[in-house]
Amino acid sequence: MLAPMDSTTDLPGSGPAPVTASRLTPVSERFVLHWGEMGSRWGVNRTMSQIHALLFVTGRPMHADEICELLGVARSNASTSLRELQSWGLVRIVHLLGDRRDHFETSGDVWELLRVIVRGRKAREFEPTVQALRECLAHPELGRESALSRQRVGETLVLMETLSAWVDEMLRLPPETLMKIMKLGARIQGLMRGKAD
Repeated sequence: MLAPMDSTTDLPGSGPAPVTASRLTPVSERFVLHWGEMGSRWGVNRTMSQIHALLFVTGRPMHADEICELLGVARSNASTSLRELQSWGLVRIVHLLGDRRDHFETSGDVWELLRVIVRGRKAREFEPTVQALRECLAHPELGRESALSRQRVGETLVLMETLSAWVDEMLRLPPETLMKIMKLGARIQGLMRGKAD
């Protein structure tokens, strides 16, 4: 369970406490816990995922101490996670009048978040794989590999490059168009299944 937060006390020298609920609502808590669980399944640190979910679902800037209290995490863990979220472009620092502390917020636009995440994962995971495949095919010892090995590396590169180009095109589209494409794709898939039966 996420730790409750006492909004009536200030940390020494930290400025006034924000007016907040004393704890997360059951729905917000469920959202944050599940997002943390899903993040860990996708290879993302659980605390990092929970912090992002907390900022998203509450829809307001929070300082690190408040995040730590609400999530029941150590300050060092929260600081590391916040830096990583900033490096991904998912969280930004904002300042509030009368409070010298850094506050953190995230976009409330799910489509913008999707774009940031997909671009980040593509740059960190997908593009290095494409580069490695190209290097394999350009390797001076490639001729010593079996024809089957060369074929499979080549086919994998074609698939990855095609997917990369498709993702780039999808990311350029406005959300309304993406929704239409997804709905159209689902209808086409339904039609194809109907023909197969």
